[in-house]
Amino acid sequence: MEHNYDQESVELHKKLSGKIAIHSKYPVNDMRDLSLIYTPGVAQVCKEIHKDPTKVYDLTIKRNMVAIVTDGSAVLGLGNIGPEAALPVMEGKAVLFKQYANIDAFPICLKTQETTEIINIVRNISPVFGGINLEDIAAPRCFEIEEALQDLGIPVFHDDQHGTAIVLLTGLINAAKLANKELSDLKVVVNGAGAAGTAIVNLLLCSGFNKEKCHSVKEILVCDSKGIISKQRQDIRQNAAKNQLANMTNSGNIEGFLTDAVKDADVFVGVSVGNALTQDMVRSMSKDPIVFALANPTPEIEPELAYEAGAFIVATGRSDYPNQVNNALVFPGIFRGALDARAGVITKEMKLAAAFALAESVKEPKKEKIIPGVLEKNVAEYVAAAVSNAYSMN
Repeated sequence: MEHNYDQESVELHKKLSGKIAIHSKYPVNDMRDLSLIYTPGVAQVCKEIHKDPTKVYDLTIKRNMVAIVTDGSAVLGLGNIGPEAALPVMEGKAVLFKQYANIDAFPICLKTQETTEIINIVRNISPVFGGINLEDIAAPRCFEIEEALQDLGIPVFHDDQHGTAIVLLTGLINAAKLANKELSDLKVVVNGAGAAGTAIVNLLLCSGFNKEKCHSVKEILVCDSKGIISKQRQDIRQNAAKNQLANMTNSGNIEGFLTDAVKDADVFVGVSVGNALTQDMVRSMSKDPIVFALANPTPEIEPELAYEAGAFIVATGRSDYPNQVNNALVFPGIFRGALDARAGVITKEMKLAAAFALAESVKEPKKEKIIPGVLEKNVAEYVAAAVSNAYSMN
């Protein structure tokens, strides 16, 4: 049966008037119930927390509550559509938090795109929440907000950056294994220097890691719309994020465009725009090239064309192809693990642990399955356990 998901989705949302609701955990049937959940009994609960603020985790919703915060500036592939239009996406994410990790999450859609104001709002609402999931906030604002909130005392995680990077690394671990290649020997080209591209570079270089499992890839070249990012690029001098990428990557100071970057590369990672990678570019890559074409809805190259040109393994961001790179594989488990550990931050070690746990959850990797399926709900348990353990070991 052919589905018109656009129209069906609109009809479903109209019928439901949104996808989430708040329900009481305790029924109020008589005066005793009322006295326990509200006045006068609740006053003693307030006193307990006032005396010892850490008891807020034991006596309130904070221990299992995450805020999904957006300014509506980079929603899906729709761009800057604003907070009201972003709300259905945030509601959907709240459903996934509950469904996959039994986490209560609530959308916070802000009618401002001013960095300092967003930082202050999140800081001031943080007493209610055990974690903050930043979502669909455009770069470079998303970098600045996340970095500024790392002292909040609860985990703050920008999913568009790190969720994508973690699932990408998951796929790369298993793809490299199937191609008989070591991560430490790989030359990787990342096309796209935004939030996801930057996080992918950071994770693949394992900056700051001391784990035995972590092997930085050999080389990374990053391309933006103007070509390969290098220290010689005058146009990035005023862009702090791209300057950092220039200092972390391209050790040979290669100049040129994507066509030049992909020659003899082992891996192409696209977090950019559709149809950016041609068949000739795939043919110019090394033996058994691995292609992650993650642009949505149109990948950088259609999988059929990539395979025809000699690709060994192809992954996309789409659900209608094998090997979907989907952040839903990460954020429920990583927050479940962080909340269970009462982590104050989500560390690089926790992200790496999540990637390896996801990779190991694919018991028998094959070309058509290097990443768990997004409906495999048990993967959140693998990730949560690994993340909690990684935090506890720090």
